[in-house]
Amino acid sequence: MGSDKRVILLDTHIWFYLINDGPEKLSAEANQAIRENDFLGVSVISCWEIAMLVAKNRLRFSIDVQDWITRALQYKGIKLIDLTPEIAVLATRLPGAFHKDPADRLIVASCLKLGAPLVTLDRAIRDWDHIQTVS
Repeated sequence: MGSDKRVILLDTHIWFYLINDGPEKLSAEANQAIRENDFLGVSVISCWEIAMLVAKNRLRFSIDVQDWITRALQYKGIKLIDLTPEIAVLATRLPGAFHKDPADRLIVASCLKLGAPLVTLDRAIRDWDHIQTVS
């Protein structure tokens, strides 16, 4: 992704809402941020989170979870953000006080690495002042 392209990351639940419920499930601020950016980043860890929710029967789809993820990654503007060694290490070195959830740590480390804001409703992430968030 070139530096001339604007990217915003979607937290796992935002990606799920956008795909399943459409933009009307999201706030006006979130919709505006999504419209104004060239790429909607989705961390590969969000694929794992969705699959884990299905495996634990906390989320159900009418299709196989792999098929849902494949389709959801084809949504207009979605760009899969890989987990790199740099992001993995950065997730262990987050500044300030941040909670221990490994998926959240990897998602915010991705934001830091890319210099991108995160669309999230997660209060713990929104209260952490080291990345820009949109709710």
